[in-house]
Amino acid sequence: MLTVDYDRLGVKKGDRLLDMGCGAGRHAYEAARRGARVVALDADDVEVKTTAGLMHAMEESGEIEPGCGTSTVANALKLPFVDAAFDRVIASEILEHIPPDTIAIAELARVLKPGGTIAITVPRWGPELVNWALSDEYHNQPGGHIRIYRQGVLEGRIRDAGLAVTGSAHTHGLHSPYWWLKCAVGVQNAQHPLVKAYHQLLVWDITSRPPPLRLAEAVLAPVIGKSLVIYARKPETA
Repeated sequence: MLTVDYDRLGVKKGDRLLDMGCGAGRHAYEAARRGARVVALDADDVEVKTTAGLMHAMEESGEIEPGCGTSTVANALKLPFVDAAFDRVIASEILEHIPPDTIAIAELARVLKPGGTIAITVPRWGPELVNWALSDEYHNQPGGHIRIYRQGVLEGRIRDAGLAVTGSAHTHGLHSPYWWLKCAVGVQNAQHPLVKAYHQLLVWDITSRPPPLRLAEAVLAPVIGKSLVIYARKPETA
């Protein structure tokens, strides 16, 4: 389940791409499949080890070229890379967890090459506000969400880091009602019948992409899409 549009980001074979806050690696895997040289980075060493293991399995199966993917544990506030190290950068659903988010955005801008592109995704303001209203458990925990972004605020912080915003999108329209339901019955209550049924629906959508659900996603995403995606470019320098 990808949040970022790789064609819109401009990912090409041979690009060096940073997936900052890679989590389970969903964006890193797709970038590697497209031939990018991927660095999957996260502060959680368990997530990094999981991503590294699957990258290795993908290499052995011939799904990606050898050496396309590496992973590392690091802090988003002090990235272990030289300036202008990457052609593309993805930071998906990570900034809402970081107190000094402007420092993290500045680091992302620093490691991006002039002319390079970046996609930053965060929970969308409206759907996220509903989650917070329904459940303190959803966000009030160690490492949880500490802010809700309005689009204009996030775009302003991206511009303040020296990047030019080129567009935006809303995605995962089918996922907002799922999280509203989880927040209403208990975030950890995965066995609730309605939660289980909706989860099966989402799995069916991800694995089979049936036309009715694809149509529903296209209709719902602009209205209640759970994620906001901002695309930006680093201006060329002399």
